[in-house]
Amino acid sequence: MRALIQRVSGASVSVDGKMISIINRGLLVFVGIGPMDDEQDVQWMARKVVQMRLFSDEQGKMNRSVIEIGGAVLLVSQFTLFASTKKGNRPGFAAAGPPEVARAVLQRLEDAMNKEGAEVALGQFGAHMQVELINDGPVTIWLDSRMSE
Repeated sequence: MRALIQRVSGASVSVDGKMISIINRGLLVFVGIGPMDDEQDVQWMARKVVQMRLFSDEQGKMNRSVIEIGGAVLLVSQFTLFASTKKGNRPGFAAAGPPEVARAVLQRLEDAMNKEGAEVALGQFGAHMQVELINDGPVTIWLDSRMSE
C-alpha cells in the first residue's frame, strides 16, 4: 500500500461538478492499493497516517498528529501511485491491485483510521474526481507499507 500525504488547510473532492467530500485542516491522503496488501498493511498505514506528527505545536515544531489538532483525513483512492514508468512514455498500471480488491482494502483502511480516532472523508472509488487542496507548508510525505520494516 502506498500513500501520498499532504498537510492541508482545506481539501475537497468533486465528481461530475458536484462536491462529494470536504475537509478543513487535516490530511489529504492519496492511497494506492497493491494486489498483495493485507490486514497488516491496512493497520500499519492507518496507525502511521493518523499518528504522524505533521502539525505544529506552540513552538512551531511539527509535533502534533491530525487527531491531536482535531483535523480530518480525506482519503482518495489513486491506483496511479503504482505506475510503472521504466519503459516508454506511457505508464503501466499492472502492479496496482484489481478494483474489487482495492475497494475492499480501502474500506478496511477507512474503518481502521476511524478506530484510531480519525474523522475520515472519502473520494469516490473508481470515479473521475476533481481534487482541490490548499497544501499547508507545503508538507508532503510518501509512505509505502512494504518498506515499513
